[in-house]
Amino acid sequence: MVSYAPLWATMKEKNISTYALIKNYGIQSKTIYNLKHDKNISTATLENLCDILECTPNDVLTFKK
Repeated sequence: MVSYAPLWATMKEKNISTYALIKNYGIQSKTIYNLKHDKNISTATLENLCDILECTPNDVLTFKK
């Protein structure tokens, strides 16, 4: 199972809100919903988030059993 807990910490560290992701960076609100509920996202979305936050995938997600 995927957890996006690291994403929220990274966003807080970089002072980027979910509102900013939607309004300033074009992330769809459905994607934010999926992230908040630990649902699947595409690798393209993961890459986009990493570009926006200037981070690696380890700063966005983690795998848990």
